[in-house]
Amino acid sequence: MTTQPEPGQTRPFADWIREYNRGQLHDEISHALQELATAVKDHQKAGTITVTVKIEPLKDNSDVLKVSDKVTTKVPQPDRKAAIYFADADGNLRRDNPNQPSIPGTVRAVPNSGDDVPRKVNER
Repeated sequence: MTTQPEPGQTRPFADWIREYNRGQLHDEISHALQELATAVKDHQKAGTITVTVKIEPLKDNSDVLKVSDKVTTKVPQPDRKAAIYFADADGNLRRDNPNQPSIPGTVRAVPNSGDDVPRKVNER
């Protein structure tokens, strides 16, 4: 049941948003708020929820208003790690510097290879 304000009073926005579109906007914002709070806590970065309510007159009847909505959420993302590579003459990315001569028989661990097995530099 809809509660109507007394003449001269303003209807609370919370009452309207619970009624609008059978509460779907209210539910969407509630879920977005929970998702955003969790992401902010996890990543220690700010996020936002923007709710836009658009009201426009109906073309054929100025007493009727068309109401639409849009919810935009900007959830913080975790920092992504960067890696250093060298570009060879063909533009391919390589871990070793193609302009630096290799020393035969040297062994190095290949970072981020997943297996952490030392390999000879000339092995691919």
